[in-house]
Amino acid sequence: MNISAEIICVGTELLLGEILNSNAQYLAQQLAQLGIPHFYQTVVGDNSERLQKVLAIAAGRSNLIITTGGLGPTPDDLTTAAIADFFATPLVERPELWADIQRKFAYTGQKITENNRKQALLPEGADTLPNPVGSAPGMIWQPRPTLLILTFPGVPFELHAMWEATVPDLLRSRGWLEAIFHSRELLYFGISESALSERVNHLFNLSNPTVAPYASYGQARLRITARASTIAEALELIAPIEAEILQLTGEHCFGKDDDTLASVAGQYLRQHNQTLAVAESCTGGWLGEMLTEIPGSSDYFLGGIISYSNSVKIEQLGVSAADLAEQGAVSETVAIQMARGVKQKLQSDWGISITGIAGPDGGSETKPVGLVYIGIANPDGEVRAIKHQFSPSRGRNWVRRMSVYSALNHLRKSFVMIG
Repeated sequence: MNISAEIICVGTELLLGEILNSNAQYLAQQLAQLGIPHFYQTVVGDNSERLQKVLAIAAGRSNLIITTGGLGPTPDDLTTAAIADFFATPLVERPELWADIQRKFAYTGQKITENNRKQALLPEGADTLPNPVGSAPGMIWQPRPTLLILTFPGVPFELHAMWEATVPDLLRSRGWLEAIFHSRELLYFGISESALSERVNHLFNLSNPTVAPYASYGQARLRITARASTIAEALELIAPIEAEILQLTGEHCFGKDDDTLASVAGQYLRQHNQTLAVAESCTGGWLGEMLTEIPGSSDYFLGGIISYSNSVKIEQLGVSAADLAEQGAVSETVAIQMARGVKQKLQSDWGISITGIAGPDGGSETKPVGLVYIGIANPDGEVRAIKHQFSPSRGRNWVRRMSVYSALNHLRKSFVMIG
């Protein structure tokens, strides 16, 4: 049987643009990795009649329908009932589901209501798609010999957990995964997508594996995707292409796949058994936030000082009041003193500082909006500052985020230079 999948996302909030439809992106990526063709996506509001019209179209052209949203306890959560109505099948309460829902509520101390009981209803003949992290189960149902329906809640982390725990094995058991697609992403900072593409342009015409460039918020990526019977076979196809790309672009590549600049910098710190402290002005704690997003970062990240005002720079970091008056807070001298000061204050091996003009106001002819200095103090007592001029046209948060990324990248490159 030729398999084709279709995604239906249910929720009026999606149509109103109140939330980003990240579920469709996630499901599309998962289907691509499993090698299942996927040709259509639909977003429909919380309306049973319109949802059933969408189902009629999908059931006529696809044999794997995946829905997200509408599995909660409120009146507008109507996905399960609408699907059952469309196939003229009664809903049946599953005692084991109701017991599981009650158990989950009791564990968290939340009050359960009679409305939650509707989440234990599934069409007659449907199987449960377990939800290991939430209260709303999904369903696995084959209402026709050539049609399989999978339903998921709209909460992304619940969908991800349910998919990973059940769906690949389910589809494999049905013989639907004759081949898989596996990707390796190479991650870059400090080089544009166009400049990166120019270096590896000759690889874009490959058929298996394929190479494609992407850009996202100041970073660039090269995705190498191979089609094979197993992940091991795909990795064998990917390996020589990855090696060639790294030979051409390696100085700008900071990591692979799920790496981030913060996680890579943290890996270097942990490997060298060294610690880091940060002093932030214009980024207001964003550097510390990115560092602490990494599990286990307490092994190497001691903390930070948000020195937004000059008085804090002076009193907490030991920055010279005379230098602040003469050269201003956004200067090479102040960035150096901030990095040295936080390193000494928190007794860390490394100190990083960020001081700049994020905008939209506050710039001048000599110090325009987007001017940022990043200071780095290393374990040997050497301190330097790097000047950056980020484009203010993308807004204040662009300048702030690029400052944080650049600071992490400078730290990473410092370790690379050490060897």
